[in-house]
This record gives sequence, structure tokens and C-alpha cells, in this order.
Amino acid sequence: KVTVQKAGVAIEEIGKLAGERTVARLNPGRVKSGPLPVVFDPRAGGSLIGHLIGAMAGSGIARRSSFLLGKEDEILFDPAIVIADDPHRLRGMRSRPFDGEGLPTAARTLVEGGRITGWLMETASARQLGQQPTGHASRGHGGAPGVSVSNVHVAPGSASPAELMADIKDGIYVMDLIGHGVNGVTGDYSRGASGYRIVDGQFAGAIAEFTIAGNLIDMFAGLTAANDLEWYRAMNVPTLRVDGMIIAGD
Repeated sequence: KVTVQKAGVAIEEIGKLAGERTVARLNPGRVKSGPLPVVFDPRAGGSLIGHLIGAMAGSGIARRSSFLLGKEDEILFDPAIVIADDPHRLRGMRSRPFDGEGLPTAARTLVEGGRITGWLMETASARQLGQQPTGHASRGHGGAPGVSVSNVHVAPGSASPAELMADIKDGIYVMDLIGHGVNGVTGDYSRGASGYRIVDGQFAGAIAEFTIAGNLIDMFAGLTAANDLEWYRAMNVPTLRVDGMIIAGD
């Protein structure tokens, strides 16, 4: 019997995991509305960091259309949260020696000590803000350069996912997010979701057709990371927990 390997994981293992996840989410229930802690699966949690990076783009700051405007010196995260960008990571999915304008790239910590470390700028927004470009320019098929990052990750915390959920009496584990209900100017966040109910720190059945809402500034302040970081994507995060989100269900 031959076991085919891909990225260090057996194909059989991937199929078994996919089947188990599918069966576990059959016949989902509903959840009542109210404030609850929300735990994001790593596949869903990366989108939270994507919203942060979008708000750090110098073009939005120059247009005064980012919810991070004026908050560059404020403590936005727990000091234990570290978010970094490494364009020179060996075999990274977005590794690059230079950006879309030909400027050299360099590793950078985006969040440290609870604060963002500055804006991400291409030449045009840097000139508008009276600063220097940061090597984050990107080009598409046409138009002016935009801003993008390379290989981003959230540093793992000290608790396992089980320990992260252990004290949750009633909460939500989000596996999938639906829609684009995020306001980049105000930071207001509202997205459809599906996943599992958490009761007394354990999964208690699949749930669907509910909305999670909050404001990204408040969500970043209440963010906690587990220790299960794995490198599969360009944006890699461990399991993330956000307390105090509003659930809209039944």
C-alpha cells in the first residue's frame, strides 16, 4: 500500500479530515442572539488580520478613510500579540526580493507591544504623507500600484486551542465567514458565519445562519492567540479568540 505525501501530510489524512468535518456539520442548529465569546478557526481568523493590513495602507491614511487614522500611537492589541511580515521566507507563498515598484523588501514587525509600527506605503502615498515608501507596493494588470504584504503571521500564544476555550460556558467557534460587511472607515464589522456551538469549553453541535458583529478596534483589543500556528498559506494565524462579540441568531 502506497501513501502519497503532499506538503508533509498524507493524502489519506486530508481525505479523512475532510470527511469528518463534513459529517460533523450536518443538520446544523441555530443559536440565540446576544453577546458571546467567539473563537476563530485559523482558516477564518486570517481575515481579521487582512482587515488590519487593509487599514494600514498608506493610501487610505492619505485619503483619511481608514479606521486606524490617528491611532498609530495607541495600544490596540494585548502586548502579547505580535504580527510580522517576512518577504524573504524560504519557499514562502508570497516571498519576493523587491516590490511592485522595484524597491527592496525587508522583514518587518507590523504589530508589537500592542501598537502598529507604522503605515504600509507605496511611493505615491509615501509622498502624500511626507514619509518614505516601505517596499509594499503591488501591481495588478493595470492602474497605479497598490499596497500588499508578503508572508504574514500572528505569533503563537502559550495556550492550546482547548485551553483557549476551556473557560467558555457558552460561545461560538467560527469555521466559515460569509459576506463582506466590514466598513474600512469606521471599523464596524458584521459578517454571516457558521461553525460550532461551544458549551462548557467543548464543541456542542454544528450551528449556521447567524451573524457576528462588533467593531474591529474593540475586537483587536480583545484578541487572544492559541499556540497552534501552522504555515500553509500566505496569511498564517493560530486559533484566535475574541471576547464580547454580538451574535445575531434566533
